[in-house]
Amino acid sequence: MKLDRMKTRWNRLKPEKSLERFGQLAARCPRITVRLNRRQWFFAALLAAAAVVAACLLLRPRPVEIELPVVEVQPVMTEDVSIYGEYVGRIRAQQFVEIRARVEGYLERMLFAEGTYVKKGQTLFIIDPRLYRARANKASAQLNKARALEIKTKRDLERIRPLYEQNAASQLDLDNAVAAYESAAADVAVCEADLTQAEMILSYTSVESPISGYISERNADIGTLVGPGGQSLLATVVKSDTVRVDFSMTALDYLRSRARNVNLGHKDSTRKWDPYITVTLADDSQYPYRGLVDFADPQVDPKTGTFSVRAEMPNPDHILLPGQFTRVRLLLDVRENAIVVPAKAVEIEKGGAYVYVVRPDSVVERRFVEMGPETGNNIIVERGLARSEYIVVEGYHKLTHGMRVEPLVASSNEVITKEE
Repeated sequence: MKLDRMKTRWNRLKPEKSLERFGQLAARCPRITVRLNRRQWFFAALLAAAAVVAACLLLRPRPVEIELPVVEVQPVMTEDVSIYGEYVGRIRAQQFVEIRARVEGYLERMLFAEGTYVKKGQTLFIIDPRLYRARANKASAQLNKARALEIKTKRDLERIRPLYEQNAASQLDLDNAVAAYESAAADVAVCEADLTQAEMILSYTSVESPISGYISERNADIGTLVGPGGQSLLATVVKSDTVRVDFSMTALDYLRSRARNVNLGHKDSTRKWDPYITVTLADDSQYPYRGLVDFADPQVDPKTGTFSVRAEMPNPDHILLPGQFTRVRLLLDVRENAIVVPAKAVEIEKGGAYVYVVRPDSVVERRFVEMGPETGNNIIVERGLARSEYIVVEGYHKLTHGMRVEPLVASSNEVITKEE
């Protein structure tokens, strides 16, 4: 109470004297001291500690739940993978024969329709045969003359031989008769050969087709001088019921096929498959028939670094035309039970190629793998993965090695059970 009265009196003073007056009045007042015993100090400290703990509990930050990144995973698959190579090929007829005039003469007739199918032995052209027929007739007459002379000398020999035995003819007469007969017999053989040659040349005036196939247009008009001194090529006949496809492969393709024990051009009974080709037509449609590789050149062309490969393909409808270029797809190898992964799951950098593998505890592992050839949207993995593992196919851009994730199976959208 006394202290309150002092404050009231101090407030009534002027402001400049209030501070000095208040100090004088406070000096006159007795000091108030409060003493606490040990029990009171203990309870005060306990209350202070409780207040501090309560303040810490009230002011501490609430725990924040860590959201694991969700990634899409896919189990490692195994399947039989066919590996193909694509090349530029050229169609070639199984047989391509040039019809040429073997004797000289004027072309008289043409006995076929251009572009049609002709049979083997069918007469195509007639060359003026009169000169060659006259030569054949002359050879025939000379043969008859030689045969007549042979008969005469034979009779002379038969008459002289008994006379010689009776000593009515000399040895010289017998020798002359024998020589005359043998000379006449030789002349007969020569004339027979001349007649055969003349008849053969005469037959060349009738030009026949050596094979069955489709014939081209004529290269010489009627009345043209053909043969050795003139135009010799008359037409061409193409047999294209079966065609051959020629294409070139690189030496690297050859080494890869040898590494897999695949010998192009040779049949292997231990394999379940044979190297075959398919071709693409000009309208980008696929030809319905396949062709088997039956030949591979044993040497590499030093100018191009490639070697020639040939395949035979049926062509019953004559859709493939000789001389036509086409795209060739060749089956190079079949990998059985190969490990394949989507190409989008593979990351490539200077150190190599790697994928993210999700372990059973949902921790991702950055694993380097050895890649094989690509097949469509997949890549064959030679080493680095096992069949029972899961790989990340979506969301790997936000991952680092050792990070825990929430994996979601791509096919079923189910979360993989985590191991505690």
